[in-house]
Amino acid sequence: MDTKSTALIPKLYVGIDIHKRSWKIHCSTDLFAGKSFTMPPVPEQLSQYVNKHFHGYEVSAAYEAGCCSYYAHRSFESYGWKSLVVNPADIHRKRKERHTKTDKIDASLSAGNLRMIAWKAL
Repeated sequence: MDTKSTALIPKLYVGIDIHKRSWKIHCSTDLFAGKSFTMPPVPEQLSQYVNKHFHGYEVSAAYEAGCCSYYAHRSFESYGWKSLVVNPADIHRKRKERHTKTDKIDASLSAGNLRMIAWKAL
């Protein structure tokens, strides 16, 4: 059996709150909780950002399903990234987050859920 260690490959988790005119992005890794920023809704620009700041990372992206988001999913998979489009009702929210809904919270929750999924897979 040929086994390959994935512990040496750094992992990047990208949570995205996708809208028609802008994306709220939250990036986190195994080592830091993350950085949030807003960018135009262009997958190529996100790819350039990731390649510049997180070169060599295994990238996973997640965002809530919506009316304008599936082209991004196809783009992310074409870059070799793992991409999840999730049902908004399936994203776990704490009590405060249930009543306070912002794009930044949505993006960070998506990235956090990716980290949780990755830990469960181990």
